[in-house]
This record gives sequence, structure tokens and C-alpha cells, in this order.
Amino acid sequence: MKKRQLGTSNIEISDLTLGCMSLGTNAEQGKKMIDYALDKGINHLDTADLYNFGENEKIVGEAIKHRRSDVVVTTKVGNHFQEGKDNWFWDPSKKYIHEAVRNSLQRLNTDYIDVYMLHGGTLDDPVGETIEAFEELKKDGLIRTYGISSIRPNVVREYAIRSSIDVLMTQFSLLDRRPEEAILPIAEENQISVVARGPLAKGLLSNKADEVLDKKGKGGYLDYSYNELKSLYYELEQALPDSSLQQLAMYYVANHPAVTSTVFGASSLQQLEQNIAVHQSINEITDAAYPILQQLTKAAQYEQHR
Repeated sequence: MKKRQLGTSNIEISDLTLGCMSLGTNAEQGKKMIDYALDKGINHLDTADLYNFGENEKIVGEAIKHRRSDVVVTTKVGNHFQEGKDNWFWDPSKKYIHEAVRNSLQRLNTDYIDVYMLHGGTLDDPVGETIEAFEELKKDGLIRTYGISSIRPNVVREYAIRSSIDVLMTQFSLLDRRPEEAILPIAEENQISVVARGPLAKGLLSNKADEVLDKKGKGGYLDYSYNELKSLYYELEQALPDSSLQQLAMYYVANHPAVTSTVFGASSLQQLEQNIAVHQSINEITDAAYPILQQLTKAAQYEQHR
């Protein structure tokens, strides 16, 4: 795996990130999957306090406790909940962030978090207060750097201007090219690393795309109708027959200059092995594929999907 600098920080992460949300609640299986990923060169694990209401952080913490220095851990904050209860509400206040980070540290069984992200955000939030909280945690050594997970250009722009964030997590795929319109340029202009999630568009760009489409995609996806997706699969196969749909999807996201790492999830060791193998194979795809992929897919705009 290639390692790349995260923003202007001294943190380097692998160009492939394991999204831990899909690990499930079996701690033993989760540990096996995390161990496999780390052994294959992935050093960046992404979790959040809200995933399984704290249980996901506990699984990650247990899996990495004997190799903590080898791992860059990202977790997120802003969804106020109590362990054991399934309800939550949005709370980006300084008070809650200071409370939540200590709970995450305990669940992760560590004394620092590498990357702490705001898990969403709106312009109605007390943005200055939120930024102040993250800066205080950084000064206290509880976090190494911070960022935001968002698909909202106006929110991303606000944090890019007013804070020292090093990382932005956002949804980006061949079927969801909205970030190219505003978010990715903002990140590039401000030396903010992008960690791109959803590269396979909920499975619609996986190697089981036809099956997923027939099960879940009858209503289409963003700007694409069911029939348009069917046609796109055929066009991609005809234009780039030497690469699978999943290879092309991961290649497209990974090769955008703003993207530092691509996040993928896996719910089984077999799926994890397959995803890593596909990622490793995208180096075989030539640069000529990129403009073809841009030509065949739509540059979706945000105002259509707010």
C-alpha cells in the first residue's frame, strides 16, 4: 500500500482505508479482518462512536491494542447518544465534544485518537465553538488532528476557511461525481486531504452490480434511472473490456488528485480479501481510461440532490 500525508499533519495513511462500520458485532471476526487488513499494508481504520452505539469502537480498540503504533484510527463525533439506547440527536457543542472524546478513548482503549471528525454538520451549528473544541483537544494531546465528514459544499467551505482541518471525508464515486463540482476543489485549494467513501455506490459498481441493481436499484440512483444504469454497465464493458466494473470504480476515485485514501467496507474476510485484491489491481489500468470514464458518466450537480 502507498502511504500519503494527511493534509499538513505529520500523519501518513494508506491509500486504502478499512471502513469498520460493516464489521458487525462479532469481536473475534472483526479482529481477524482488521489483522488481515493491517498485514496487507492498510494502516488507516475508520469508525465512529455512533456505529452500533459504541460497540464498533470497542471492537476496533480490542483488535489494535497490541499494535496501536501501527494504526491510524479515525473516529467521529456529533451524534449525541447514551450507550444501551438506540436514539440520538445532533450535538456539535463544545461541551458534548469534550465529553464524547473521553468516551471514545475509553472504548478504543487508547490515550489518543489520530483523526477526530465531526460526523456531519450544518451552517446552523455553532461552528466557531465546534472548531474551538477540536483545537483544544489537539492542544491537550487527546487527538492528533481533526476533520469533517460531509457532503455539503457550504459546510466544507466554512470549515476550510475557519479551521485547520487536515482531512475531509465525503461520498464520491463514478455514479456520484457531485464532489468534483465544489468539494474536491475546496479541499485541493486548502491542502485538505480527501478520504472518499462509497466508491462502489452501495454495490451498484461492484462485481455483483447486476444483482444489486435488480434487488435495490429499481428506482435508479441519483441522476440515473434503472435503464440508464443497465446501459452504462454495457457501455463500460464495451469501452474498457479488460477491466471489471469494480476495478474501474475504485480506479476512478483513487486517481483523483484530491483523494488521499479510498474507504471501503467489508462484512466478511472473503469480501475484504477481494476488495484489497481489486485495489491492488487498479495499477494495471492505464491513464487513458480516466477520460473515457468521465465521458460515459454524469457530472451530477448538488442543487439537484440537496
